[in-house]
Amino acid sequence: MAINEIMSNLQSKMDLSIGAFKNNLTKIRTGRANPAFLDTIHVDYYGSSLPLSQVANLSLIDSRTISVQPWEKGMGPKIEKAIRDSDLGLNPSSMGDLIRVPMPMMSEERRRELTKVVRGEGEATKIAIRNLRRDANEHVKKLVKDKLASEDDQKRSEADIQKATDKHIAEVDRLVAAKEHDIMAV
Repeated sequence: MAINEIMSNLQSKMDLSIGAFKNNLTKIRTGRANPAFLDTIHVDYYGSSLPLSQVANLSLIDSRTISVQPWEKGMGPKIEKAIRDSDLGLNPSSMGDLIRVPMPMMSEERRRELTKVVRGEGEATKIAIRNLRRDANEHVKKLVKDKLASEDDQKRSEADIQKATDKHIAEVDRLVAAKEHDIMAV
């Protein structure tokens, strides 16, 4: 494996870590409604458990209410029960075929707990990025040891690896700060 392969591999893995972190952030609730918040709910559909998004259309009515429009008429009560039974603390109400899911107000204490969760997720992502940096540096050192790269190449690539790491950690910090701001906004 050449140094440029190590760098491109590192870059793609760090980008995947950031992507996974962004995906995890969508599951953490803010004061506003977000249809992605219901992604973890599964509904019994003819004997198999399917995600809510595969049996209904999810959209926003306003900033605090999610609408769930089942694709089949008989699914309404099952969807309503699945939302109510989830550990999200939501209380859906049906109006004909449409199910409205109002997002309850969060207390200040709950907002602070969620910011701690966001910081924890961010720290776990930073650790993953630092582990990728360590692995890339070890690969470069192995190339130098096997006489496939010079020590100058090692110094240059370690500096590039550190720049990539710093860039991705700054991105994590930016995402954490933005999510904390969203959570604390009333």
